[in-house]
Amino acid sequence: MYRILVVEDDVKIADKLRSSMMKYDFSVTVVEDFSQVLDTFLETEPHLVLLDVNLPKFDGFYWCRQIRAKSLCPIIFISARDGQMDQVMALENGADDYITKPFDMEIVMAKIRSQLRRAVGAYSSGREQERSIEYAGLVLYPERFMASYRGTSTDFTQKETDLLTMLMEKGGRVVSRERLLDMMWEDQHFIDDNTLNVYITRVRKKLRELGAEAGIETVRGAGYRIAAEEEPPV
Repeated sequence: MYRILVVEDDVKIADKLRSSMMKYDFSVTVVEDFSQVLDTFLETEPHLVLLDVNLPKFDGFYWCRQIRAKSLCPIIFISARDGQMDQVMALENGADDYITKPFDMEIVMAKIRSQLRRAVGAYSSGREQERSIEYAGLVLYPERFMASYRGTSTDFTQKETDLLTMLMEKGGRVVSRERLLDMMWEDQHFIDDNTLNVYITRVRKKLRELGAEAGIETVRGAGYRIAAEEEPPV
């Protein structure tokens, strides 16, 4: 049974989310003490977190960073704040998706199932069969959401790993924006066009911090590719 943690201070919305998810046989925990969100997360070890932005004590961006520092489990924001910058901030702080209120429960459930399919698929892979992808000295371990270069390693979020996996598997060939969106988000109709740009920027930054020769190159009018030497972003 999948465990879901709901961090939502509106009691009616929290109850709606809990009752709806329980119908699908999810085990649902709703946070009650908003000063102890991380402690509740560590105690329940959820497979996925639903997180509001406006919360007592600290906002959702803060708790997203705290959770992401401990875990790579999927985090979906559900918020009444529908501005593009709020969505960008959520992604930059480690979220995997963003849903605006008022929401359709079927869309929420579709996004939850989509994230769980990806996360559980990654977690269920045995370490003895662990896959690695190598390009220009950069080694990516998709099941661990981690990459290494010359003895230095760094962690990636699930979506960042999905992006880097697709580019590295192509071995320098161009992958279109449409293909990346389709592979990373099954329901890309609800994804803002700037979302992919945010992930590209985040992965580029982490590759630079690793000192990797491989970088993400923008191919104008075509898409992106992993290249041995990163050119300045277009």
